[in-house]
Amino acid sequence: MFGVYGGKPIEKAGKSEFSHSFDTPLSSGLRFLVEVIAWVSGPWAAGQLSVWLIVPALIVLMGLPSVFSTRGDKRQIIVATPGPLRVLLEIVLHVVAIAGAWLVWPAWAAIAATLCVLLAIALGVPRTKWLLRGAPSAATEIPEPFTPA
Repeated sequence: MFGVYGGKPIEKAGKSEFSHSFDTPLSSGLRFLVEVIAWVSGPWAAGQLSVWLIVPALIVLMGLPSVFSTRGDKRQIIVATPGPLRVLLEIVLHVVAIAGAWLVWPAWAAIAATLCVLLAIALGVPRTKWLLRGAPSAATEIPEPFTPA
């Protein structure tokens, strides 16, 4: 097929050119599932304290990870942050996902949420090591390939 769509040849228009050597579709999918669990259970738990905490909790839980990203880890960067800061943000999401689930959900759902978080952590070890090694935060820095020790 001939032609151009969005500055790319049509045969490449639907294909993503972004790839991450430390992340797999399964690990990134589980990480997203953990974010969704935190987005639901965190504000729900905050709402147990006060209905006025639901919206601020949701804004913080969705906003911080969306705004602060590490170069080479995401397609779009709003505010470039060092890798260790990104890991800290994700730890907060993991804690909120587990704690919120245990506070407001039935035991079977809290167990499932906890297992999702633990599986996401286990599958995300290569990416987490890369981030902790000081993944690039400046536009001129190029991510180094990960080599297991």
